[in-house]
Amino acid sequence: MLGDFDLAEEAVQDAFLVALEVWPARGLPRNPGAWITTTARNKAIDRIRRARRLEDKVRELETLLPAEEADEIEDSSIPDDRLRLIFTCCHPALAPEARVALTLRTLGGLQTPEIARAFLTSEQAMQQRLVRAKRKIRDARIPYVVPPDHELPDRLGSVLAALYLIFNEGYAATADEALVRRELCAEAIRLTRVLRGLMPDEPEVAGLLALMLLQDSRRDARTGPDGELVLLDQQDRGRWDRGEIDEGLALVGRLPAGFYALQAAIAAEHARAPSPAATDWVRIAFLYDLLAGVAPGPVVELNRAVAVAFAEGEERGLELMAGLDAELGDYHLLYSARADLLRRLGRDEEAAEAYARALELTRQPTERAFLLRRLAEVTEPPTEGP
Repeated sequence: MLGDFDLAEEAVQDAFLVALEVWPARGLPRNPGAWITTTARNKAIDRIRRARRLEDKVRELETLLPAEEADEIEDSSIPDDRLRLIFTCCHPALAPEARVALTLRTLGGLQTPEIARAFLTSEQAMQQRLVRAKRKIRDARIPYVVPPDHELPDRLGSVLAALYLIFNEGYAATADEALVRRELCAEAIRLTRVLRGLMPDEPEVAGLLALMLLQDSRRDARTGPDGELVLLDQQDRGRWDRGEIDEGLALVGRLPAGFYALQAAIAAEHARAPSPAATDWVRIAFLYDLLAGVAPGPVVELNRAVAVAFAEGEERGLELMAGLDAELGDYHLLYSARADLLRRLGRDEEAAEAYARALELTRQPTERAFLLRRLAEVTEPPTEGP
């Protein structure tokens, strides 16, 4: 209605405050959503009037939502309110990265630093990107309405990217005290299930759901009794969720190669292995080769290097990582992965440097505690014999 994200956010916050004051005394309105929308619209008009500007816009706003229409809901085949809004926010008039970033900030529960990490950019650069996107919506008067059904496939790629990044932030939090933000993982899985019901023939929807389920199945085993990080090869596989694994494996078996389907296939290899030693690293490295062909990028190359290190040896993995510094110079997982390979080779001094750099680049307490322990292992002087 307003064509301005900042004004809309401020108006809705005003409406929430009024609801907190009014609803306890008068009870819930018949249609709380419509009540919030109408109140927010009125608060937006008040804000514009108080600023004594854009009087023509005030008159325009007064005609946008007559009171008698407030209870009407737009027709849409999307059965979930939040998913409907995600499709709305992934507007094709914006650049793909801008529309996904704005969706994460507005609807995904992510803050700007978390979105910046997801896009491998600085917080300042991401903040500027979000400001530009909001300005474009306002200045170009881009209409934000629930898209009709025939437009949904054009927005699907951005919707999948948004759900994928919401899950990723839940799976490995940027700076939260806990390593896993379970509420984000659960909501991303829920929304992807709804999306699969809406688009059952879209293979990448099934691929994303399979990937989420297989990754989430390890949730309880990823941290120890004191909240410490437990790496994949040290996890108690008896704590993995077999229900999620079985559901994920059933989906993976019949998917064509795609960005999410290939990642799900990699996760499936880990899920099938009864022990770390039984993991088929040769096949995982091959799947990363395919993924690099579908969606080339430095993070994929880093993961491929790790897989090759387990399949062919640590030295080969280090060779593949050597060319990634230019693109991943501020990515802590590059340095922690490199440090681990160096530690395995007994090159403790170089490993210590890499662990120290990884520590500089992460704020997540659980990851920092793990890196500090590993740094201590490679810097402690050897104990002398009797």
